[in-house]
Amino acid sequence: MVLRGMAKWPDVPAVYGWLELDRRGHWLIKGDRITNPGVIAFIARNYTHDEQGRWFFQNGPQRVFVTLEYAPLVYRVLNPEGTALELQSHVGRAVTAVSGAWLDENGVVLLETEQGVGTVHDSDLERLLPSFVDAEGHPLDEAALDHLLERIEAGQRPALWLKFRERTVGFEPLRSGTAPRRFGFIAHPVQPAGKQECG
Repeated sequence: MVLRGMAKWPDVPAVYGWLELDRRGHWLIKGDRITNPGVIAFIARNYTHDEQGRWFFQNGPQRVFVTLEYAPLVYRVLNPEGTALELQSHVGRAVTAVSGAWLDENGVVLLETEQGVGTVHDSDLERLLPSFVDAEGHPLDEAALDHLLERIEAGQRPALWLKFRERTVGFEPLRSGTAPRRFGFIAHPVQPAGKQECG
């Protein structure tokens, strides 16, 4: 249906400043949270990005560019306690590989997966902690973990890894304001000069 619409109306102007993704993976229109499950599922199915790093929802022939409160994806921890880590993005896609991990100055965890970079939902952080390991892949006790997290929040790079399936990836410090440049996305897409505006 989306492809047919794009072919039939190829020059529909894009929308900017209407749709937002917050840090918990909620969609908002002009500040109001979308709660309709059908609408949320439709946006999720058609959420992607262009070569410039602008994320958008393809609504038929029209692109609705998304303002990002932090990152373009939000990851949830799915596994029951005591089992191997399983992750899913806020658009319902299971994560198959984690290639990078960061912790910013506010304690926000970011992961890079095959889907792109995203934050870990703040209510899932405690469930993520058992997957934090040392260089040998051993789980960390609470005191060692607290010390390492303090170091990384101070901008230092400690010996801290995340175990996901058969691979471990080392955490790096990150300043939150540098995330768009570091990961190549545009947090606040704006109407290009000279382009027709759709309001």
